Amino acid sequence: MRYADGPDLTALQQRYTTAEYACSYFPERRARSEVVMPMHLMTSEAYGQLVQQGFRRSGVFTYRPACATCQACIPYRVDAQNFCLSRSQKRVYKRHAPLQVQLLPLQWYAEHYELYRQYQRIRHPGAGMDENTATQYREFLLSSQVDSCLVEFRDAQGVLRMVAVTDRVDNGLSAVYTFFDPNYPGSLGTYAILWQVKACQQLNLDWLYLGYWIEKHQKMSYKSSFRPAEIYRQGKWQRLP
Repeated sequence: MRYADGPDLTALQQRYTTAEYACSYFPERRARSEVVMPMHLMTSEAYGQLVQQGFRRSGVFTYRPACATCQACIPYRVDAQNFCLSRSQKRVYKRHAPLQVQLLPLQWYAEHYELYRQYQRIRHPGAGMDENTATQYREFLLSSQVDSCLVEFRDAQGVLRMVAVTDRVDNGLSAVYTFFDPNYPGSLGTYAILWQVKACQQLNLDWLYLGYWIEKHQKMSYKSSFRPAEIYRQGKWQRLP
């Protein structure tokens, strides 16, 4: 991973709020996002400052929720240096620790794309992403103007089991997206988070940013099992009880 040179946050003063679109988590609600512009001036330094203000990245778009009547999506970060595994997390970590890990640049790998399609087809059928084309996949996961990499996990036979897209910022790592073999047993998604927490500890970074947490949503509530943690609310990070 490396830091990109270029303008800092002072060059990224333009913001716009998108039109309303269907919410990914609550079908009956409409969502909006605040997007940072101009995109071509984004750097790792600037992105790190924005992450600390509750922003997140999808491809080259840096955004945060700006819904008119809903504040359910809350930025969530894990205190990596003080993190303590629960009993169940210890079992998950021990089970998958033999997986072979390799860090790769954001490049096209046909094997990754096939795993991504399998993951979307089985884990998120009908959500739209299961129909993503190769171009959409590239735009979503392989387009970045910040310090990003692919973390590849393979079993002892060399079979690809999981890929995590991760960004590095000045005070931590940001977990962008993870996809894995949906038929492989043992909570691979949990292991990906635990691995990234461990990476923060080894790199002497304070935080693992997990994106947005929705406390009462089945697909998002799992993040609260990674403690200690902080949530970003009312313009500041607050310790989660």
